[in-house]
Amino acid sequence: MRSTKTTESWIEQELGPFGPAAIKPYSRTRFATDGSALLKVYVGIDPEGRRLREAATVARAALRGISVPAVLATGNDEIGSWTAFPVVDGTPCSVGTHNATEEYIGYVVAVSDRLHRPTAGANPGSGWAAWRAGSASSRQFLLDQFSPRCRWLPWWAVLREALQPIDSHLVVHLHGDLKPEHFLVDGELLHVVDWEASARGPAVLDYTDVVFHLVRDLLYEGVPPGRIPVDLVTRLPFSGPVLAWRLLLWLDRRRPQDIDLVTTRAVYRLAAEEQAASAYMSLAQTVALLRAAGVPR
Repeated sequence: MRSTKTTESWIEQELGPFGPAAIKPYSRTRFATDGSALLKVYVGIDPEGRRLREAATVARAALRGISVPAVLATGNDEIGSWTAFPVVDGTPCSVGTHNATEEYIGYVVAVSDRLHRPTAGANPGSGWAAWRAGSASSRQFLLDQFSPRCRWLPWWAVLREALQPIDSHLVVHLHGDLKPEHFLVDGELLHVVDWEASARGPAVLDYTDVVFHLVRDLLYEGVPPGRIPVDLVTRLPFSGPVLAWRLLLWLDRRRPQDIDLVTTRAVYRLAAEEQAASAYMSLAQTVALLRAAGVPR
């Protein structure tokens, strides 16, 4: 891996030329015209931190037997914080049918068996770095991910209290953004990509990401709430408070006014739910209402 403060011309000469950028909320990705490499430029929230986390984490994930794309080069210069990866073969997982969703959940469980192994001395935080003195609790780590304005909203105290039990959960290494497009299937091989949100915390954070993305994305593709396959995700570890946190974090990162669309009562009901199936149906109904109100995906 090469890490340096080079210029875009070096990247173009060594790995390019690259085609037009695909724009996402937190990255700009360009593929080499020969199909051999991709260049990711991190934008939005903490681009340099996300670059460093992803570059460090993929190497450690490989040591756990997870197939990941190696880092070809990484740096921070006039084009921003960036990393170049080889293009790995594979088709993103689908959740378009019941069987495809069931297969995807099977991949999640298989990867999690390797990913969530107990790690001595790990404490909650971003990335997979070693233990650091004075770190936050799991609850505080989650609350710190909200923008400062959220501390003054009516539901804040409810969520803070509801999250307290997760401090007793075992801290493991997390992918931080598990969803179908980050699982690439290549025959018998499974590659896991996009590790920039890697973290340390309770395993239920990764599982909640899986459920949240599944429910939200199906709803935004037009699937009615009653047809969301919640039966397939009830096999995953569940936490009502973490599910409420994930919903609110999504809204906090959308338009400024979107966070005001969720009531304190709705947050309390979701956080207090003890049955996974009921909680996921409640989540689906809430997200459907938010979609109808114009909240962007």
